[in-house]
Amino acid sequence: MSLSPAALIQLLNGIPPEFLLLGQALLCFGAILLMGRLFGAAGLYLYIAVAVIGANVEVLKPVQFGFYDHPVAMGTVLFGSTYLATDILTEHFGREAARTSVFLGFAAYLLFTVFMIVTLGFSPMTPAQAGAEMEWALPMQDHIAALFTPAPALFAAGMTAYLTSQLFDVWVYQRIRAATGGRYLWLRNTGSTAISSLVDNIVFSVLAWVVFAPTPVSWEALVFTYILGTYLMRLALAVLDTPFMYLSRRALGRQVAGTAAL
Repeated sequence: MSLSPAALIQLLNGIPPEFLLLGQALLCFGAILLMGRLFGAAGLYLYIAVAVIGANVEVLKPVQFGFYDHPVAMGTVLFGSTYLATDILTEHFGREAARTSVFLGFAAYLLFTVFMIVTLGFSPMTPAQAGAEMEWALPMQDHIAALFTPAPALFAAGMTAYLTSQLFDVWVYQRIRAATGGRYLWLRNTGSTAISSLVDNIVFSVLAWVVFAPTPVSWEALVFTYILGTYLMRLALAVLDTPFMYLSRRALGRQVAGTAAL
């Protein structure tokens, strides 16, 4: 029997959010290796573009986890996984490939935002125009607007933080690799992500929830929900994705032939 999307969502709702979060992380990391194996650098570019778009939609949904007293904004795992993809590009395809992925992610979300604004610009149907057959479409304008009306402000905040932190991540990764003589893959992977994630959290949270927000959140919510709440999770992700970084050379196979020894 086929499982409908609604039934699947209901099934997932019954899973403790902590386990679902772990499953999402493993799904993201596995998808990165799969995309890299199938399509090389192009597959990683595609993953990053999709993840950046998805994370900027997910961030509108806060979730309460048992391990933290404050609600945590979603999007952390999906966006955090892009650091693994960027690190793999830096490690196996070079600095310029990693920088290209950052700018492609920016361009993808910019185009997506423009497309959604234009879509919302079309006048929605009235009940008389829709009739009985198209009645299901009447609330769609409001549903889409609920997701994408905040997009311009979140885009400015998200993309400023994205460009700053991701380009910084590429730079830090290279500096750690040079300082260690190409040894300690775990250190450059975890260290660069840990530092860059903090930069991203601070820049995005201050811009999105204070500077550009119609009603700024309290400083307590800013620090504990949006900065520290997601940062602690991202530190855990940086550790969790390290085995996938080691697996990346085997997963990418001949596409990384000639890469320096790990």
